[in-house]
Amino acid sequence: MAAVPIVRAAVLQAAPKAFDTKATLDKCAELTRQAAQKGAALAVFPEAFVGGYPKGMDFGARVGMRSDQGRDWFRRYHDSAITLPGLHLTCLCEIAADNQIHLVIGVIERDGATLYCTSIYINDQGEFLGKHRKTMPTAMERLVWGFGDGSTLTVVDTKIGKVGGAICWENYMPLLRTALYGKGVELYCAPTVDDRDQWQHAMHHIAYEGRTFVLASCQFARRADYPDDYECVQGNDPETVLIRGGSVIISPLGKILAGPVYDDEAVLIADLDMGDIARGKYDLDVVGHYARPDIFCLSVDEREKRAQTTEVKP
Repeated sequence: MAAVPIVRAAVLQAAPKAFDTKATLDKCAELTRQAAQKGAALAVFPEAFVGGYPKGMDFGARVGMRSDQGRDWFRRYHDSAITLPGLHLTCLCEIAADNQIHLVIGVIERDGATLYCTSIYINDQGEFLGKHRKTMPTAMERLVWGFGDGSTLTVVDTKIGKVGGAICWENYMPLLRTALYGKGVELYCAPTVDDRDQWQHAMHHIAYEGRTFVLASCQFARRADYPDDYECVQGNDPETVLIRGGSVIISPLGKILAGPVYDDEAVLIADLDMGDIARGKYDLDVVGHYARPDIFCLSVDEREKRAQTTEVKP
């Protein structure tokens, strides 16, 4: 019988230096190095790690009103985002190559004047494999982030398996999950800032439903991780916890392999027996033998949607 591969994976629970992209990339390099030293072949970072998650900020918005100060904070947030491709992506690719590790990391992507909450995928040779833009920002997030389209429902082939996933509350969208299952995702990455207890129930359900490994990476952030003049409703005590973590790694049969960890930074490590995917799908494959395509069929539009296109006349 052929040997089944074991993949050592790392989930990073930490905060960026918000609004300071260079300092954040330096921290990313250090955390990636720590994961690689522990033998990890894959490192998964939280949502909005590069660019930051503006927890508690309202950007000066009220119904029918915007403030000049709020507009300036958006400009600062816009400036801390990264373009794809661009120099910051090159830096992340170099971090992956230097440590010979696959990277999944949440970034705030700048495309023109619009920002997107995005996950990017880089292999252990430092090659950019693709990105996923969050399709549905939640609540106030819609004030500062655009909506991704079906063109970035990305699952990438790597030598450690098929890597993909969803960002934060996208994981509560059953049709989006089904689209990822249909693409054969094996290492389901769930970058988030959702630190509530309920999040754990969702991660268990997805692992068991999709018979996939779930690697959920949440930020752990204090007020001190944000600029001194940052305005958030939680107050200005530097030790106030804004995002408490809850990162976890779960097997295709719902077994917790690492975590959850709260109230501290952490590097979670687990050895993933890839044979557990087949063992799990033996009796439940929701896009295979446990589907009923004669009754149900999901149609996914993966065309890129642009506000303006150009047709070249012959």
